[in-house]
Parts: sequence; C-alpha cells; structure tokens
Amino acid sequence: MDDFTIYGSSFDACLYSLDRVLRRCIETDLVLNYEKCHFMVQQGIVLGHMISNQGIQVDPAKIEVISHLPYPSCVREVCSFLGHASFYRRFIQDSSKKALSLSNLL
Repeated sequence: MDDFTIYGSSFDACLYSLDRVLRRCIETDLVLNYEKCHFMVQQGIVLGHMISNQGIQVDPAKIEVISHLPYPSCVREVCSFLGHASFYRRFIQDSSKKALSLSNLL
C-alpha cells in the first residue's frame, strides 16, 4: 500500500477515524513509515491533486513539470503530452478543443 487518506468534518471526527485506522494497522501488522506520515494537515497531495477545504486543485509542481516539457517532435511524444494534459483536463476550460489540433496530428 502506498498512500491512504483519512478526513472528517471536524477535528474529533478525524481523530476518531485515525484511531480506527491505526488500530487496524496494528491488527494486521501493517508498519507505517513515520517519516512519510502527515497527520492533521489542512491540505495535501492525493493522486497528483492538491486537496483542501477549498476543493481539488492542480498540484503546482505538476504544472511546473508540464510547462517545461519539450515541444513534441514525434507521434510518441505527442501521445505522451496529450496523456499528461488529459490527466488535468477537468481543470482546463475547453480542454478537448485545445487538444484537437494535436490529436489531429496522430
């Protein structure tokens, strides 16, 4: 298991859920790497998205990576770029229209 997230509508709800999860980890002999654990945070990265009480947003580090990708010079690179961009299509207004010219190259 790589990541799991616990959330709640209040601090007490989070504590209750965290207690249940940690007890389950003990029961199943699941060992957590304390250095990689983040408890009671207001926001965090989950599956490449920034999650907070403001909603779901794109991880700024991912925007940085995509914006510095080299221009595609072959079909494989166009496919790769479209794959990166499509992961974030929900955040890009008219993403299908914007990707159409690249898709037509395939």
